[in-house]
Amino acid sequence: MNARDLDALVASFAEDGVIVDVSREIRGAEEIRGWAEREVIGGRLDVLEIVEPRRDGQKLLVHWAPGGSDGWRAHYDFTVADGKIVRADLQYAD
Repeated sequence: MNARDLDALVASFAEDGVIVDVSREIRGAEEIRGWAEREVIGGRLDVLEIVEPRRDGQKLLVHWAPGGSDGWRAHYDFTVADGKIVRADLQYAD
């Protein structure tokens, strides 16, 4: 995200990967690419804390700031298989 590398961001997901962005579901490489191009590239993500390390991924507390905004804190929960993200659950932090 921070490098503004759309191809690398999309390549980090499994071909049938899923993103749950608060209440929306984005599924598959094509949808992930469109979402990232419209809403992610140009923003800034800072990892504040690893909240829950797991064998199959981790849950992070992050500060996400879309381009031109002050941003907000969120929990990003990633599930990984075979070196690719299969699910990313992105929710506002309390």
